Amino acid sequence: MPALKDPLRVGCVKYLNARPLIRGWPGVVILDHPAALCLQLARGDVDVALVSSFELLRHPIYRIVDDISISSAGPVYSVVVAYTGEISEVDEIEIDPAAETSGNLLRCLLAEAKLTPRFSRTTTSSTASPVGQPDELVLSRARTARLLIGDQAIRFRQQHSDKFRFWDLGEQWAHLIDLPFVYALWLVRPDVIDAKKIAGRLRALRDENLATIDTLIAEEKNFGREFCARYYGKHLRFIFGEKEKEGLRKFQKLCQKYELLPKRDIAFSMV
Repeated sequence: MPALKDPLRVGCVKYLNARPLIRGWPGVVILDHPAALCLQLARGDVDVALVSSFELLRHPIYRIVDDISISSAGPVYSVVVAYTGEISEVDEIEIDPAAETSGNLLRCLLAEAKLTPRFSRTTTSSTASPVGQPDELVLSRARTARLLIGDQAIRFRQQHSDKFRFWDLGEQWAHLIDLPFVYALWLVRPDVIDAKKIAGRLRALRDENLATIDTLIAEEKNFGREFCARYYGKHLRFIFGEKEKEGLRKFQKLCQKYELLPKRDIAFSMV
């Protein structure tokens, strides 16, 4: 395959769900949380990045690497609201500042369910917040909950499943909209010349990693093999086909309905 522009600046979310899309990339990869990567992509600090799908809907200047996403068609496990009691009784939800897509998905789901809790921001992101902090928060204020995403959500569920209930946003979306939900996409800046070559390399890398997923799982140091096999095989999808695109359109319309996005048509530009 032809060589790409060097040095290509690549950014990727630093969560377990992204491993099959970035493992083995032959170059430097900037790993960060979603909100930070969105800013880096907008500033031109990176040329291509795996970032929140909401960033595309908010700033539709980017080209999408076709056929790749991080999606779910049911419970996603790692995007949840941790709470006690009943979700209808929650009067405040703290939202992780790293969450771009998930925070707006939560707003849409709650609005559709006619639930109106207050929203506040956590003081630390999912990349740094100790897993015990939500525990202390919810136990001290029973009507307060917290949105958790990524690896922090996984660890918190594994360590505190006996104390909390979990409102899985992927599961709630599937109940509302019978289509996959798209959390993240590879986006390419409009000034990048080698976009088609980059997209081809990223699709090939995804295919290689999924074909050798057992090897990828065996290399994982932070989570157990059994969980990773279930997470990759049951909870996540790594394609961006027609159903995923339709699901993203439905998300766009809901965000517009609740004034999270301006009302406008967006043409997806694929490479």
